[in-house]
Amino acid sequence: SLEVRITQAIDTAFPIAVLPFKLETSAVEASDVSKVIAGDLMRSGEFSVTGDISNNFMSLQQPNGVIPADYSEVDFRYWRDNGIDALVIGDIEPVGDNHFRVRFMLLDTAAASAGQVAATPVASQSRSANERGVLLAQSFTVPGNLLRSLAHHISDLVYEQVTGFPGAFSTRIAYVAVEWKDGKPSTYRLEIADSDGYNAKAIVKSTEPLMSPAWSPDGKEISYVSFENFRAQIFISNISTGQRRLISRLPGINGAPSWSPDGTKMALVLSKEQVPKIYVVDLNDPNGVPKQVTFGSSIDTEPEWMPDGENLLFTSNRGGRPQIYSVNINDNKVKRITYEGRYNARPSVSPDGSKLVMIHQSGRKFNIAVQDLNSGHLTILTETDLDESPRISPNGRTVIYATVQDGQRQLAGVSIDGRVKLSLPATEGNVQEPAWSPFLHK
Repeated sequence: SLEVRITQAIDTAFPIAVLPFKLETSAVEASDVSKVIAGDLMRSGEFSVTGDISNNFMSLQQPNGVIPADYSEVDFRYWRDNGIDALVIGDIEPVGDNHFRVRFMLLDTAAASAGQVAATPVASQSRSANERGVLLAQSFTVPGNLLRSLAHHISDLVYEQVTGFPGAFSTRIAYVAVEWKDGKPSTYRLEIADSDGYNAKAIVKSTEPLMSPAWSPDGKEISYVSFENFRAQIFISNISTGQRRLISRLPGINGAPSWSPDGTKMALVLSKEQVPKIYVVDLNDPNGVPKQVTFGSSIDTEPEWMPDGENLLFTSNRGGRPQIYSVNINDNKVKRITYEGRYNARPSVSPDGSKLVMIHQSGRKFNIAVQDLNSGHLTILTETDLDESPRISPNGRTVIYATVQDGQRQLAGVSIDGRVKLSLPATEGNVQEPAWSPFLHK
């Protein structure tokens, strides 16, 4: 599994307190819900979190000894005077058959404290003043085994309310974990885990390399490259059933699968005509012949769909050195996209199609960089020596990538503006080839 650590946060992180949810039963750990929410927000790097898991822990109870779970119990001025701009409060109540009703509120302490009368005891404040400062107030009923998932969902709601961007805490990450024995790789596992590293499970295991995992647009399947039987093959595996189907095992390279935005097609790299080229396969046609979309003597690889479903980004040495190009799959017209630097590769595009993330050579280092596709402006996001395999989160806010740290391959993350940095070391083995799921709607 992964352990997500924040290594660099925003200087102007939003100050928020996530208070322990009030518990009506001992059947579940209510604090786990608030801990997950606090952990999610803290790991985003965009919040300064006061809560059970934070380093800047302050008393989570008010001077009257109350840990508020309801609007009427909150001493807004106390929290505001202690530099807290927002509060997350809530309670959990059993409703039978191992189901629980979870209520939560996100409160703006400044707006609410402006409506408070200082001499009025907290407990006797009227709720008739339109409950000033309530940003969110929602109730959910879920089985006990989905409390953690619900906590991620609440984090998503809070994140979006504060930042204006959808949260991606309910998404999942796929990656390849490699175990070593006697100085060489012995086992490869294609694993998926929650965005915070929990609930990791292997969906494929092999003694031969596994590469290039990619999520289907609906989040129900993952494609990948396997070298079992000592030949490159592309499979699609169903995450819930484990069933898989073979997509390509032609002679030579079968690599870099990439799903079209509507999930009906897959771009891949084949070398059946000797030189690696980009092809497109119709996934609804079991006998479909791969359609070649790039031509010539250059090496073309690493296809990535643009959101329009008609253009592909890819890496090519057709200009002499690796750069990123686009090709229209209808007329096969090619256009060069990157010009800055001697080496640009492994394209990943933001969900809105406005930003291109890639591996960029800067001096002797290979770093993650982002290029604005409208202006062409390029920004280097990382400073480590050997970064690879960048993938953008479905909300377009964070890039996950593989890097080498202390001699081990591990995952790391950086915000699209470079201001937040994350470390995602694995609890065992090396990890590489990350892939971020789409938004998952359960």
